[in-house]
Amino acid sequence: MEFWHVPETSLCLCSRLTEDEDVRAMLRGSRFRKIRSRTWHKERLYRLQEDGLSVWFQRRIPRAPSQHIFFLQHIEAVREGHQSEGLRRFGGAFAPARCLTIAFRGRRKNLDLAAPTAEEAQRWVRGLAKLRARLDAMTQRERLDHWIHTYLHRADSDQDSKMSFKEIKSLLRMVNVDMNDMYAYRLFKECDHSNNERLEGTEIEEFLRRLLKRPELEEIFYKYSGEDHVLSAPELREFLEDQGEDGATLAHAQHLIQTYELNETAKQHELMTLDGFMMYLLSPNGAALDPAHMCVFQDMDQPLAHYFISSSHNTYLTDSQIGGPSSTEAYVRAFAQGCRCVELDCWEGPGGEPVIYHGHTLTSKILFRDVVQAVRDHAFTLSPYPVILSLENHCGLEQQAAMARHLRTILGDMLVTQALDSQNPEELPSPEQLKGRVLVKGKKLPAVRSEDGRILSDREEEEEEEEEEEEVEAAEQRRLAKQISPELSALAVYCCATRLRNLRPAPTLPQPCQVSSLSERKAKKLIREAGNSFVRHNARQLTRVYPLGLRMNSANYSPQEMWNSGCQLVALNFQTPGYEMDLNAGRFLINGQCGYVLKPACLRQPDTTFDPECPGPPRTTLTIQVLTAQQLPKLNAEKPNSIVDPLVRVEIHGVPADCARKETNYVLNNGFNPRWGQTLQFQLRAPELVLVRFVVEDYDTTSPNDFVGQFTLPLNSLKQGYRHIHLLSKDGASLSPATLFVHIRIQCS
Repeated sequence: MEFWHVPETSLCLCSRLTEDEDVRAMLRGSRFRKIRSRTWHKERLYRLQEDGLSVWFQRRIPRAPSQHIFFLQHIEAVREGHQSEGLRRFGGAFAPARCLTIAFRGRRKNLDLAAPTAEEAQRWVRGLAKLRARLDAMTQRERLDHWIHTYLHRADSDQDSKMSFKEIKSLLRMVNVDMNDMYAYRLFKECDHSNNERLEGTEIEEFLRRLLKRPELEEIFYKYSGEDHVLSAPELREFLEDQGEDGATLAHAQHLIQTYELNETAKQHELMTLDGFMMYLLSPNGAALDPAHMCVFQDMDQPLAHYFISSSHNTYLTDSQIGGPSSTEAYVRAFAQGCRCVELDCWEGPGGEPVIYHGHTLTSKILFRDVVQAVRDHAFTLSPYPVILSLENHCGLEQQAAMARHLRTILGDMLVTQALDSQNPEELPSPEQLKGRVLVKGKKLPAVRSEDGRILSDREEEEEEEEEEEEVEAAEQRRLAKQISPELSALAVYCCATRLRNLRPAPTLPQPCQVSSLSERKAKKLIREAGNSFVRHNARQLTRVYPLGLRMNSANYSPQEMWNSGCQLVALNFQTPGYEMDLNAGRFLINGQCGYVLKPACLRQPDTTFDPECPGPPRTTLTIQVLTAQQLPKLNAEKPNSIVDPLVRVEIHGVPADCARKETNYVLNNGFNPRWGQTLQFQLRAPELVLVRFVVEDYDTTSPNDFVGQFTLPLNSLKQGYRHIHLLSKDGASLSPATLFVHIRIQCS
């Protein structure tokens, strides 16, 4: 349906690829075997939708239409063959060439499929790769055009390419706006030039242009463009200077015109139209996140202790820590999110093979060697920087030796087995020196012994504090923990587990290779009682913090408090979405999402005077004017009359004195183009540690507000001026074309 003319660059995703044989086959659909267990292999039809962005699939039990679709933007990876835990265990009856796995973001389970033929499996693997690449390459304007095209198609109930007023009202509700009937009809009649109570062709174009008008952008554009309503390169440079852009040169302005202007004549005369200006502001160059921070831009040659390192707790779990399943897929997902430190809870298993699970619970067990294979195959797909395996060892000598053997034989040269610098074996190397390498964090013989000669368990403090009721059951494990095999001990080269007894300056020099593991409770106590001493300790050696064992549902604590004190390995339950994981994603969003972020200078200096509890007077003022939002998602797609009442909250996460949250009023019944124009201001004492979280919620008078979308990033990566915030869902997927439009000002005193 060619309802409204869109620029050549903005055609439907599929229309670009309908000549592609793989995509054509996906549009026709394929019957796959969906594999869930050794006996559960059900035939299901899967078919690419005409929008090229979603796949419809058959369900055994009919459900709401939205539950019969998955979206390409929610796919994390497509793997060929038996490359998932499910297919390795249950796919033996199907040749690897016929199999593929679609892995999703968040907690959604993998889709393990077997095609009728190897060629059909390959068609879907290739087709999905092409469609996802095209999706990634789409501009924000193309996404908006595509989004509108999809809703027009859905709203045209009789598929006659004409829109009655009833169909227009249906369209408005679909795109999340409850427009006054009189106003909507007036707009409809103004566009109905044929006066036949139907919009078609150019009339639909005009209606959409009016609907998509951005008065706030037009106002900014006309302020700089003057009477001729086009921006010359010098006028665009003036706008860039007012934005606070570092490279606000004439050459840069000319480059932006050539990149974003859609009109060829304007481009030839080095002019930017309103359309080109909108394209620029909706691009990565016009976003709140500094594009220069999206690649690895920090110094990667400093010791490991100088970095925040993305870290996971109970990595093997996919759900709660009481009875949820354990899976190697959880490790794959953690690596796909940039995680660089994963946890392996190792216990005695049958047949001499150690297993991984949450001890003394009903969580399922997986083989230690299978996890090590997942590390080998997936640890460096996203980031080349080192991975730390945090071993919580409950095994006897024999199975510890088996663990060491698996680590050496499976990981081979990836595994660090001796110091890189034999002259200074105690000095921590840098992420750059350890590229592509795996470090083992574990107990070490003979140095790390307690006063009574015992080897210390990696979680000694928590066992003492919280597990007294399991004394009898745990006695055997503690007996085993008194021993450590020399084979496993030898692999703890740079990450030797040790107990942090006190923070008083020791008579001996610090030992950078020692790593302490602290529960969140112990870490908070140290922050409160010995803030600066803890910061100094963390400037020299690694500290890992983990959630209390009492968090039965795998809930998380706020990682910000631990980062404020320089703790590097702040371990979270990656399987549990929430603001804590949003903060983690925001902290590691920058530096190429490589999982390593250089700590601020005040957390790296051995003689620093910084104390997060006493950060000093305010040094920075952050002013955010929340202007408008665009195309917010409907929260209940099955209820046409359900329209969001959005409000925006800006949260500051930093040292305690900086933490704050302020919000706008809510806008009634408009998720399409709500306007606020409200200013929120914050005084900051330690801006180098601040994360800014933008949250959109659906206001509710009788119950807690519903989450709509969010975006979190470090203050130091926040660009000033007029910026778009590109919103993300709970599981971190793009909500495109949903955006916030704000003006940001950062003043340093």
